[in-house]
Amino acid sequence: MLRLLGIVLALLCAVGAAVITWPSLFHLERTLPFAQIVSFRGLVAAGFAVLLVVALLLLFVRPIRAFAAALALIALVAGAANAAVVFSRGTGTDALPTKSGGAIRVMEWNTAGEATSPETIAQTAVAMDADVVTLPETTIATGEKVAIAMRTMGHRMWAYHTQYGEHGWDASSTTILISPRLGTYSVIESSVHGTSNTSTVPSAVAMPTDGKGPIIVAAHAVAPRRVAMAGWRHDLQWIADQCASANVIVSGDFNATLDHMTGYGVDGGTMGRCRDAASQTGNGGVGTWPTKLPALAGAPIDHVMATPNWKVAGSLVLRSRDGSGSDHRPLVVQLDPVG
Repeated sequence: MLRLLGIVLALLCAVGAAVITWPSLFHLERTLPFAQIVSFRGLVAAGFAVLLVVALLLLFVRPIRAFAAALALIALVAGAANAAVVFSRGTGTDALPTKSGGAIRVMEWNTAGEATSPETIAQTAVAMDADVVTLPETTIATGEKVAIAMRTMGHRMWAYHTQYGEHGWDASSTTILISPRLGTYSVIESSVHGTSNTSTVPSAVAMPTDGKGPIIVAAHAVAPRRVAMAGWRHDLQWIADQCASANVIVSGDFNATLDHMTGYGVDGGTMGRCRDAASQTGNGGVGTWPTKLPALAGAPIDHVMATPNWKVAGSLVLRSRDGSGSDHRPLVVQLDPVG
């Protein structure tokens, strides 16, 4: 009887480990609680490592030795699989490549509202030589201060934004800064008024009015809390839908990792036709949230993506800004035009 119970428990543990490690295999990657667990693959791998140690210690208990051996094997395989996913997506790069004349640098940073000063944002953007800066949870008042500060440092930018409602909640605003060298832009009306937008916190779609630059989408999906799962799934689909055109750059806080994006890509894309930049350039496993966790233990939920007419030349997750106030790390990506 004890042996049978051990076999059943081992099978249940194996199924549980498989669901946690490969939720998309069971179509559970966007289902509570697996969506939340798989966001932190680094922590999951560490958890299985602890379980492995416990199982090895249980080998000394003769009546449950067989079960302990099975548990150790499950923990070893699942832990190694999660660690392999993190390392295959990239554990971090130290620098961006030299910027060519046609290259665009995009910086994304969820600033957590007033937690991050305009001066810090401006200094970071100028240091990164950013041409596009997408700032979820940033009001236009703060965005204009950032643009003015950047101008005094010799780096001109135009500020655009969208906002839900009239209240001063920073998360109800998203701001984009765009270099004049990309041309003139306007945030489209459906984005401004929310008739076509993310569900709870706003995204901004900036269209070039002179036909020169790419469509730039500053995305902000709602967090996948228990009461917001449907809205979160809607937001991910909305982001994917923005990547239908030929010349699109999407940058923002997706509140989702690559594991949540299964089924949203077309023609080899990650979301629609857009391809994730960080995972192509060695940073896809680096957590951008929260800053209180080590980078490899955090969740890579901030992204920059582009359609195939842009080649991803490099990316950088700025861990040096962990003490700036925001609970997100900035992500900087360099895109080179194809052809």
